[in-house]
Amino acid sequence: MTAAVPTDADLIAAHAAGDPTAFSEIVRRHKDRMWAVALRTLRDHEEAADALQEAFISAFRAAGKFRAESQVSTWLHRIVVNACLDRIRKRQARPTVPLPDTDEYREPAAPGDSMAQRETKLLISDALAELPDEQRVPIVLVDVEGYSVAETASLLGVAEGTVKSRCARGRAKLAKVLHHLRNPDANANVPPHESKRTATAQGLARGHQPGSPRQREGQ
Repeated sequence: MTAAVPTDADLIAAHAAGDPTAFSEIVRRHKDRMWAVALRTLRDHEEAADALQEAFISAFRAAGKFRAESQVSTWLHRIVVNACLDRIRKRQARPTVPLPDTDEYREPAAPGDSMAQRETKLLISDALAELPDEQRVPIVLVDVEGYSVAETASLLGVAEGTVKSRCARGRAKLAKVLHHLRNPDANANVPPHESKRTATAQGLARGHQPGSPRQREGQ
């Protein structure tokens, strides 16, 4: 009989009990998704890599305190977000350098994406990158990662009203940048496949991104 594949919670428990390989399997299972979270939040390849490393080190050390009150992926997600926010706070305390205009910092497309979907993701990624940190981060947390306004306020250490106002200002800027995707009537000769891009831009600009990681987990 084939042995049952251990769950994430089983692996965390095994790691806490001293299994030297259990946490490596946790990293293998979740590193790609956590990398996407870090890169989306920080918009900097090197910063995202450092934040992810710090997050996994923190998770490694804190695994013994995990009580299975949420999924391991959700627990890791919060640790990664906090690591990213720590780096943003440090970055805001020193002069910033504009990111180079290169594909190096763009997220890789999923293998199953159509060309139109890939183009849309790049357009939205570029539009988000143009926002200041104080607007982009809450939008990513609320609209992309699926955190509630209250959770986002707690993570950022600000009032809920501040999260709402920053999201509103950021969405207004995104709406202008993505105007041609959100208004199909303004481009009467747009090919049929462009409708997918329009729907995606509308969802992000309205503050709704169906199927975000936390929403798929039922959080």
